[in-house]
Amino acid sequence: MPRPDKDLNPRAIGLRCLRCKAKLAIADYHQGCPSCHAEGMPASVAVEYRELPRTLERIADWQVYPAHPTLGEGDTPLVAMEPLADEIGIRRLVVKNEGANPTGSHKDRMSRFVVQRALAANATIVVAASSGNAGVSLAAYAARVGLGCVIVTTPDMNPNWRRAIEMHGATLLAAQTPLQRWQVVASRVQSREWYPATNFSLPAVGSNPFGVDGYRSVALEMLRDLGTDCTDVLVPTSRGDLLWGIARGYKDLQRAGFLEKLPRVHAVEPFARLSKVLCGEDYRGTFPGDTALTSIGGSTVAYQALEALASCGGTAVVADEAGARADQCRLANCGLYLELSSAAALTGLRKLVSIGVVPRDACAVLIGTSTGLSEHQSYTQPIPLAT
Repeated sequence: MPRPDKDLNPRAIGLRCLRCKAKLAIADYHQGCPSCHAEGMPASVAVEYRELPRTLERIADWQVYPAHPTLGEGDTPLVAMEPLADEIGIRRLVVKNEGANPTGSHKDRMSRFVVQRALAANATIVVAASSGNAGVSLAAYAARVGLGCVIVTTPDMNPNWRRAIEMHGATLLAAQTPLQRWQVVASRVQSREWYPATNFSLPAVGSNPFGVDGYRSVALEMLRDLGTDCTDVLVPTSRGDLLWGIARGYKDLQRAGFLEKLPRVHAVEPFARLSKVLCGEDYRGTFPGDTALTSIGGSTVAYQALEALASCGGTAVVADEAGARADQCRLANCGLYLELSSAAALTGLRKLVSIGVVPRDACAVLIGTSTGLSEHQSYTQPIPLAT
């Protein structure tokens, strides 16, 4: 049996299904809401708070575990991009540089709470199905608290990520396809050998809800540091963990009286998934597509992404690979080298401005989800010799 969760935020009173709104006790629901799962309409659950703090002085007080294991994550910089704002034709453009987190991505905001919850559940091994960033992050935070860690990946994993995961002492296992990773994880979670950080169900739900709660802090920091000037937030998105966390963070800020009008929170995807669902397709379907934007790849949509867009008046936009590569270079020339999937946020913004969804007087924030330093590149040309 799990031990009493003495470290839980006393304001946390349970969990709630995003779809049917059912209230649930504090526990682990690895496949989302049990009722919706049984109905064949899978949906995530989220931590419910009795009340919210009246100050942003301590962001930790807003989170499910105020005293969580830490490697120094959060409080990432906001970098003003005046030349790009002028180039695109909007009033203000800022990048929230999540690559400044300890392992180089926003995933650290989730991993810190996953390992804390795993300890409360008396787990000994945490697991993630990951192509890179989530695996590195979970391995680091598991090492921080002395938990075992398994990362189930595919054989073509970026060697930079592989080395980082192995350096943290985690075990790497390979499945032939991304969906087969979930099958491997599911069998060991169901036998209670592993405690999951990420989704393993099909149709998909979001990642561990205690971990996803950590993404609310992105919105809290942006309001604290930018005030109410932000009008639009561009989020590189796969199944929507970060998207939902930011949207929920803003909704909580509105509930607590910190702002009246919510910024629009938009999803940037590498090919049409959410875009198709917003046009009427079933979110439980599969949406295959090939892309080099591996961190936001995948063929599935989770209900939480739809809920996030609806709650903050956002939309989904497809960022083509060629545009993302050009914008990765453009951002690097302005001083920020972001992962290709992160740079796609700029590509998405350009498109939304061009079609009038984002107005010319906007203050837009791009979520730079991860650093480009982790990307593996092969070079055939030698470095020129100095003379």
